[in-house]
Amino acid sequence: MSENIALTRPASSGMALKRLRSYGWLLLPLLVLTTLFFYPLLLIVQQALHDESGQIGFSSFWQVLESRRFVSALLDTVQIALFTTLGCLTLGSVMSLILVFIPFTGSRLIGLVIDTFIALPTFLITLAFTFIYGSAGLINGGLMTFFDFDLPPVNFLYSMWGVILAEITVFTPLVMRPLMAALRQIDRSQLEAASVLGARPLRVIAQVIFPAALPALLAGGSLCLLLSTNEFGIVLFIGAKGVNTLPMMVYSKAILESDYIAACAIAVVNILLSIGLFMLYRLVVSRAGVRSSSC
Repeated sequence: MSENIALTRPASSGMALKRLRSYGWLLLPLLVLTTLFFYPLLLIVQQALHDESGQIGFSSFWQVLESRRFVSALLDTVQIALFTTLGCLTLGSVMSLILVFIPFTGSRLIGLVIDTFIALPTFLITLAFTFIYGSAGLINGGLMTFFDFDLPPVNFLYSMWGVILAEITVFTPLVMRPLMAALRQIDRSQLEAASVLGARPLRVIAQVIFPAALPALLAGGSLCLLLSTNEFGIVLFIGAKGVNTLPMMVYSKAILESDYIAACAIAVVNILLSIGLFMLYRLVVSRAGVRSSSC
């Protein structure tokens, strides 16, 4: 009996050492995350909850949130994000259906070109838009030359719609990649059976293709919503008049006005908005996955 107890003690101590070693591997990732993410985030929240005298309080925080400039920036951010996501879903769905179900010469090349947009920085697309639709761009230059206009007739680029169009161009491939992968997995026999039974193309898309592609649409659309909510470079590079988003307001408050308390308060709101959208995305995608698997 004493020999069994003596044998079990080293075994239990060995298991404890193995557990400590397994947990020890987590120290380095936790240290990196704490240094690069949690500690700066804590500093932002701490700065946002301090007033100008250095005391903890919500007076400065609520003063920023109640300002007309913040409300306008929040509305612009939400409006740009929603219209961008809707445009990406519409354009990405149409192009994905064409490239997957209507093969033509050069479709593979077009798919590769679309994939390269993901690797390009956003300011290149914005720069291309400036060369084409800008005040001194190709379209305005040609129209002013041929029709002798005094002012550029095409001026939508420097408005909210110019920002939305540029973001749709940048983020549409993020919808197309998962959507095209999902469309290629659809059994073609289901489409043939639906067409044999007399279903029209729109009905086939609505009742056969759309349910199968719904998780991919939700994944790509939610990613576009998150990225367009936090987009900074496109709005800054275009310089749209009267358009002020939350990231732009953080930049202007911190860099141009040196108001770090207001900048941190707006950053906290932007972080909470992003986390809320991400949690909503996870909830919707999980439910869509359950429904699609049950069907």
